[in-house]
Amino acid sequence: MKRRLAIFIVLTMSAPVTAQWLDLKTPGLPRTDEGRVDLSAPVPRNADGRPNLSGLWAPREVSGDFLNSENVQEWAQQRMEASEENFFADSPRFNCLPSGPGSYPAGAAYGGMRRFVHGPGIIAVLNSDLTYRQIFLDGRELEAEPFPTWTGYSVGHWDGDTLVVESNGYNDRTWLHGEGLPHTENLRITERYRRTAFGHMQLDITYDDPGTFHSPVNATIALRFAADTELLEVVCNESSKGTSHYNGEISEAVQKIVEVPEDVLATYVGTYQGRWLGNPITAEVTLEDGALHLERTPPYSDAEDAASLKLRLIAQSQNAFDCPCGLGFIFSAEEDGMTTELLEVHVSGAWTFRRVP
Repeated sequence: MKRRLAIFIVLTMSAPVTAQWLDLKTPGLPRTDEGRVDLSAPVPRNADGRPNLSGLWAPREVSGDFLNSENVQEWAQQRMEASEENFFADSPRFNCLPSGPGSYPAGAAYGGMRRFVHGPGIIAVLNSDLTYRQIFLDGRELEAEPFPTWTGYSVGHWDGDTLVVESNGYNDRTWLHGEGLPHTENLRITERYRRTAFGHMQLDITYDDPGTFHSPVNATIALRFAADTELLEVVCNESSKGTSHYNGEISEAVQKIVEVPEDVLATYVGTYQGRWLGNPITAEVTLEDGALHLERTPPYSDAEDAASLKLRLIAQSQNAFDCPCGLGFIFSAEEDGMTTELLEVHVSGAWTFRRVP
């Protein structure tokens, strides 16, 4: 709950990380007869026959035991608990600092969208916060004792059609995921990229840090090619007032949260459909553990290429809710109390989705 609230506050103060260009199609992509990008088309290859990983990629699904705190040492567990207690105000991203390895599993809406530029001997990874990463493919090896940096040092080699990337040299000021998982400067990361089709790539990550984990942990991330959209910059302006303003926003938002009886929440459960910017939208509202959750198709971060996220709705009144996606939602009922509409509130106004049987 606290992390979703913190994300909501940051999203309301930040610029969007992608833009949907309604009148511009990304040139040079394989397309179906209907004009859609053919994500199942063959993998593009370089002159040497190796897969080319260039493109704008969005994380869709994340799994793995790195999300399980049982293999995390006690000091790191205590650090994560403390971060949750202060609503993750110490997050590097919330303090205008680079996310470093924390961006690898992050969702598209939370800094995980990235552009790969695959050239001879090197891959450049560009992030929306204006940070970049270099993966050297020229045969060099990692240094034994590198100077710690935010993004570390990375070298890669090919294992068949799989790119294996080894990285070290991270400082200890970043997190490994949004729940506040810390690490030491002894962190070593091994990534395995396998592009299975034009629009699909699987990333398997092993995190090895004897100072943080009892044994190495793993993550698997499904990446999907993001077409007909673009990566826009997000500039965070750090100042002496930034943190105090942020903490004040959290306190104000917490005070606004209201308790809504579960039987009232149950009346909002259902499927709602409508159109936004000409696109058909389906919103599925469920009740889980005493709170409403919303799953929107297409999702908010990218209408075609990002994962569908189930988001918790934060009650601001009996029928009005905030969402970590940065939008508001209002449920509308007839005189008999039957909920018939869901209003999705954008800066452009409220868009009506009708309840369907």
